[in-house]
Amino acid sequence: MASASLLKSSFLPKRSEWVAARPSAAQPMAVSFTVRAGSYSDELVKTAKSVASPGRGILAMDESNATCGKRLASIGLENTEANRQAYRTLLVAAPGLGQYISGAILFEETLYQSTTDGKKIVDVLVEQNIMPGIKVDKGLVPLVGSNNESWCQGLDGLASRCAAYYQQGARFAKWRTVVSIPNGPSALAVKEAAWGLARYAAIAQDNGLVPIVEPEILLDGEHGIERTFEVSQNVWAEVFFYLAENNVMFEGILLKPSMVTPGAECKEKATPEQVAEYTLKLLHRRIPPAVPGIMFLSGGQSEVEATQNLNAMNQSPNPWHVSFSYARALQNTCLKTWGGRQENVKAAQDALLTRAKANSLAQLGKYTGEGESAEAKEGMFVKGYSY
Repeated sequence: MASASLLKSSFLPKRSEWVAARPSAAQPMAVSFTVRAGSYSDELVKTAKSVASPGRGILAMDESNATCGKRLASIGLENTEANRQAYRTLLVAAPGLGQYISGAILFEETLYQSTTDGKKIVDVLVEQNIMPGIKVDKGLVPLVGSNNESWCQGLDGLASRCAAYYQQGARFAKWRTVVSIPNGPSALAVKEAAWGLARYAAIAQDNGLVPIVEPEILLDGEHGIERTFEVSQNVWAEVFFYLAENNVMFEGILLKPSMVTPGAECKEKATPEQVAEYTLKLLHRRIPPAVPGIMFLSGGQSEVEATQNLNAMNQSPNPWHVSFSYARALQNTCLKTWGGRQENVKAAQDALLTRAKANSLAQLGKYTGEGESAEAKEGMFVKGYSY
């Protein structure tokens, strides 16, 4: 059992934000937290550091079968296990992918699946020096009593599922919940999101999996960047308060936040430099330096936009590994290039490697944007997008 005493500091919300009683300024209050990660403590730290390694990020390929079906339908393919297998094989078998990708988030079907030539997908990833991860939440459902908001289900049976996923070769996990700015967000929705993420994180660590903590601030809305910043501060304050309450070891987690951007329907757009300024200000105010890696989601940004924003955030040193965990922003051109045709596999893999390399350079702050295609600059935001 690993334990540490974490004194309250600037990265944790003030207790007065959560209770009515405010301690006197003359009587500073120290809050002690005991961190428990069980027998996996050292392994969790090692796994998190491996995923958060220089010049590398995460390939999110954990789309549910239904969502994967939508992607396949966009290129005229049926949603069959054989077609999903063929596409996932294309992704994980791209030669040299591990140079740019440190982890791959899988859907449960994929974790137990083999490639089209009979090799376990988990084994193919490990051979590429890519850590296998697993989506463990059970999706969003309506939150009764809220302003048409959602909560994420999946805590029931989570411990046994995590143990089974660990045995299958997964070493990190992902739980995605969402916060909608146009719908409030209500205090109820934010608290539910934060508590669910904290309980999941504690359970995942107890079973050997590094939890990716993902409260996605949805792009939907006409709000400006200041409003996104305000909501993001509140959400992350609540998340870290409950992570500490649940004795989660910060050195053994990874974060998957949204970048601080204007709403997708806002008329006033932000430059990469503005996105970087607001996002880094948020991180410095809310994220403790003990966290090894911050792996941003793209959330419907274009492939190029997501890369440009990441690059802008890495123009000076950060206390954390600031990187990417992209799905569509890595796969969009790749999928269209493949088109379900065997003769296009190499070209599709090359497209994937092009995007992976671009984001690798962005993680190092060395991306220039030279040679980007018009297709890579197309936005991918879908209003009311369901994952």
